[in-house]
Amino acid sequence: MSISWIPYELQVGWRYTRSGRAGRRNGFISFISAVSVLGIALGVAALIIVLSVMNGFQKEVRDRMLGVIPHVELMAADGQALPDWQALAQQAARAPGVSGQVVGAAPYVVSQVLMARGQDMRGVVLRGIDPAHEGQVTELARRQPELVQRLQPGQWQVVLGLELARQLGVGEGSALTLITPGGQVTPAGVVPRLKTVRVAGLFESGHYEFDSTLVLMHLEDAARLLRVEGPVGVQLRLQDQQAARVVAAQLQQHLGPEVLVRDWTRTNRNWFDAVQLEKRLMFIILTLIVAVAAFNLVSTLVMTVTDKRADIAILRTLGASPRSIMAIFMVQGATAGVLGTAAGVGLGLAVAFNVDTLVPALERLLSTSFLPGSIYVISRMPSDPQWADILPIGLISLLLAFLATIYPSWRASRVQPAQALRYE
Repeated sequence: MSISWIPYELQVGWRYTRSGRAGRRNGFISFISAVSVLGIALGVAALIIVLSVMNGFQKEVRDRMLGVIPHVELMAADGQALPDWQALAQQAARAPGVSGQVVGAAPYVVSQVLMARGQDMRGVVLRGIDPAHEGQVTELARRQPELVQRLQPGQWQVVLGLELARQLGVGEGSALTLITPGGQVTPAGVVPRLKTVRVAGLFESGHYEFDSTLVLMHLEDAARLLRVEGPVGVQLRLQDQQAARVVAAQLQQHLGPEVLVRDWTRTNRNWFDAVQLEKRLMFIILTLIVAVAAFNLVSTLVMTVTDKRADIAILRTLGASPRSIMAIFMVQGATAGVLGTAAGVGLGLAVAFNVDTLVPALERLLSTSFLPGSIYVISRMPSDPQWADILPIGLISLLLAFLATIYPSWRASRVQPAQALRYE
């Protein structure tokens, strides 16, 4: 039954899409068409799943990273101690264009040192902090204030990452030796500066790099150990972490060359640039898979046009224009593209929103770990589907399917009725 208000091109195109179930040749065409739809669906689903996992991976690592490090760091360009860190923090908070962004500030000193226990030795980052202010800038100190409060001046205690403690085989109360850069000059020559410290506590940020390399010490003890007069920098926490790069640029312009300004995006620039590059490459590779599946529609429509030459001739003799014939077969191909894209988006979102359940089940089934923490920083598969990725994927898939229909549809519009009916 035809519906009068629907153009006959749409009706015939939709009928051709559903037909092809009877007869060996028509059944084969229908099978090829189904394979094309399935290929588009799997390609779109794979693209959504992969980009969602990469978004989740980036977000997870970023959040864990910012739980330990500040958003912006201010340091004296000459590397010397700051005479008044609080004045510098207030000056930064009042800088033009920054007002209201700075919500916390804390002093710090930092240096790379060696940590030894017996024959085991590890290179670590020693960060001297003020427990009274550290909670204003890092989530670690805010979530576990009692941990950083254990660091008292003159006690020579440290707080270690849990992974570092495992590597050295130590726990709370264990004694460790710190070896600082720049030895002490004696009549016998240059002797490394050594200091015995005790473990006051352990933390776990969830970020393997920090859990295996970061050591926290009270600011006064760290300054004495590193032989500096006081804090060498100021840590700042911002209202909007995504604005760190813009705020850092404004602060650098306002504070001048005497102060070195670094934000978290530049401190970890290599890692984030690598993730963005991988994401772009995966998008291109998986889009090519979608393109291959979409252009399978070309062979499907060419076979359909060959099979429907008599029908095309009859429609032409009834007054159908070449444009109408072309529209009929474009509708057929576009319908397959829409069905494949819709199925792919649905499947991709279903998997992306349940990755945290599906991946552990696969790991238990296969007795393996897809994300070793020592390699991939985090040990679970995150997922963060974003419409900014999903919408372009759907549009690109529909566009490729539409482009694939143009040539076969044009060939159909060029069929001559007399020649098509000559052998019928």
